[in-house]
Amino acid sequence: MTASPATRTPGLRRFLTERPPRPERCELCAVPVEADHRHLVDIEKRALVCACAACALLMQQPGAAAGRFRTVPARYLTDPGHRLDESAWEALQIPVGVAFLFRNAALDRLVALYPSPAGATESELEPATWTAVLGGSRLAGLLEPDVEALLLRRAEGRFECHLVPIDICYELVGRMRLLWQGFDGGAEARAALDAFFADVARQARPVDEAVRP
Repeated sequence: MTASPATRTPGLRRFLTERPPRPERCELCAVPVEADHRHLVDIEKRALVCACAACALLMQQPGAAAGRFRTVPARYLTDPGHRLDESAWEALQIPVGVAFLFRNAALDRLVALYPSPAGATESELEPATWTAVLGGSRLAGLLEPDVEALLLRRAEGRFECHLVPIDICYELVGRMRLLWQGFDGGAEARAALDAFFADVARQARPVDEAVRP
């Protein structure tokens, strides 16, 4: 017997209507988290982990989880007294206008990455070059291994350097990968990049006001 439209509708509705997205959850305790939730760095897996406020606070305590997880700080800093120039940028040998650098504690070295259509691409960086260009800056002295990065940009002859949470750098990588078109990224990607750095500059405090997370 063929079902009437009245009896078919409830069953079909599951497939014809969009399901609401599943809420994100803390990857340690599974409670739902807000859109602006904190992140942890899983040192063993070299991955970002979503965390609720309680777990993020817990992982800030020395010895928590045997040191496997580190909470990503929420601070943004800038150093008005430190200036990059064209020669410094060329010495870093970064092939694009944006990069971020962080210290990998497990490898005991600095890692330099930049956004590309393929995702985060590593740029070779000699330790001596890093020391000469950025090693003596106050931001470099405050940089927390694994969880913070120095975010650099060169645009129209201007240079920016901010200390930022590592998770926003990977957020930028994902955004650029999604929006990138053509050889130079396209107008939409450039506009998103401008908006991203404007937001970073808005949140950044002078390094003189810095306190350790």
